[in-house]
Amino acid sequence: MDLFLDVQIADEVIDHPALPDEASLTQWANAALLGRCRFDEPELTIRLVDNPESQQLNHEYRGKNKPTNVLSFPFEAPPEVPIPLLGDLIIAVPVVEQEASEQGKTSQAHWAHMVVHGCLHLLGYDHIKDDEAEIMENLERQILAELEFDDPYSEDH
Repeated sequence: MDLFLDVQIADEVIDHPALPDEASLTQWANAALLGRCRFDEPELTIRLVDNPESQQLNHEYRGKNKPTNVLSFPFEAPPEVPIPLLGDLIIAVPVVEQEASEQGKTSQAHWAHMVVHGCLHLLGYDHIKDDEAEIMENLERQILAELEFDDPYSEDH
């Protein structure tokens, strides 16, 4: 699989000290997509934003008027249009950093989790129902373990 990743960084967070580099974002996305994606050369956009942009999008698309860690926007082309675009991930830098701190995780571990989590959403996984959540969380644990990160749902960080 050969992932084409477009990384966009909002001006408001471009100088944030904890931003992951493009190589890390690519590695984490590849790990989530490998063997699960129907495209040989998938395309994905990851946009790193501040809280106001995250809040606006979360409100507009999910009806929740607050910033959130990651939003996933899958792209669904008509069947006759062979575009390998998976969609977009919008990740709120301040939210991810705050959560990592509150949860006692390294920034890198939480960033990896958010990218993997978002990519799985783009592939159709969800966590609304308990049985779906169990499947998705187990996949996240497996992928993150392969990347040598601890279980993101463990209480022991």
